[in-house]
Amino acid sequence: MMRLRGNAFKENLTGYLFIFPQMLIFLLFLVYPILEGIRLSMYQINYNSEKFVGFDNYVALFNDPVFFKALINTVVFVVFIVLLTVGFALFVSASVFDKNARYVSFIRGSYYIPVMVSMVVMSMVWSFLLNPANGLISYFAREAGFGYVNLLGNKQSVMPVIIFVTFATNVGQAIILYIAAMIGVPKDLFEAAEVDGANRWHVITKILIPSVKPSTIYITIINIIAVLKIFVVIQLLTGGGPNNASVTLMYYLYNNAFKFNQLGMASAVGVIMFVITLLLSVPQLRSMIKQK
Repeated sequence: MMRLRGNAFKENLTGYLFIFPQMLIFLLFLVYPILEGIRLSMYQINYNSEKFVGFDNYVALFNDPVFFKALINTVVFVVFIVLLTVGFALFVSASVFDKNARYVSFIRGSYYIPVMVSMVVMSMVWSFLLNPANGLISYFAREAGFGYVNLLGNKQSVMPVIIFVTFATNVGQAIILYIAAMIGVPKDLFEAAEVDGANRWHVITKILIPSVKPSTIYITIINIIAVLKIFVVIQLLTGGGPNNASVTLMYYLYNNAFKFNQLGMASAVGVIMFVITLLLSVPQLRSMIKQK
């Protein structure tokens, strides 16, 4: 008995030693920054001095109309990006997953190219296309008789444009994951459906979509996290304008931390973003765990 316990201890110790470097990195670069952010959110920080103010930073945030604008914009981003990404990726993947292997590879490669390109580069390309003075889109609009077009300078159009740019740049990853999941669905299910006389729509809704539910949950979670952190597109295309119409929580955090030198306020925004991420992601994770 003692020998068995000793062997078990040695095996467990070996496992703990293997995961120790990863756990150390996790604690230093993820857990510690979260705890430090929570601490800083309760301080007023001026250069090298810190003054404990309790929840004053949170009170100031909820009295700032720009913060609420950033919060609403971020929620809109999350909802539309997730719906567009999941819906479009399911449509494309369900249309091509059982086609010729070369065709499937071409589709995957075509949609994945924007994902591989830096977001900075993609934002610069879209900035050129949307430039109201000499951009390609503005040029075609003038040629078609629509006159002067400034999509990024209009309060009504700036959000849809930013949502589309973000969606078009990142949807390739979801398509790759969905196609891989659909290819892995047992062929017996499709053969049984064919024998029962099911059409393509029934196969998609009754077999494919339920079978790739874990992928849907994963794609939803990573898109929630990615959209909450959206910054580069806003910084390069609109700068939060016009009149804060496209400001997001991440851009609001950046302004407080690096433009207004309000590190306490910025930390409070980070804590709120962390809580929002948990509230949106935990139900998805629980659903995935229940399935397993």
